[in-house]
Amino acid sequence: MDILKVSANSQPKSVAGALAAVLRDSNHAEIQAVGAGAVNQAIKAIAITRGFVAPNGIDLVVIPAFSEVNIDGEERTAIKFYVEPR
Repeated sequence: MDILKVSANSQPKSVAGALAAVLRDSNHAEIQAVGAGAVNQAIKAIAITRGFVAPNGIDLVVIPAFSEVNIDGEERTAIKFYVEPR
């Protein structure tokens, strides 16, 4: 499964388009965000994606989880969102 990495500077509509494409291809997706700004953009993107796929009768479920990631040799805590249809 590909991981969509979201930063605080990510455009939610662009992330939403990528997320919708991944969901159409593999029926599940994973988004990773480090930091409050990135988590905010990720949640916005998930809400926009829900609007994109709802007309096709798809209702999304999001499962948040913590994850440890290595960024520039430093361990950081990320939030991962597992997104799949209900």
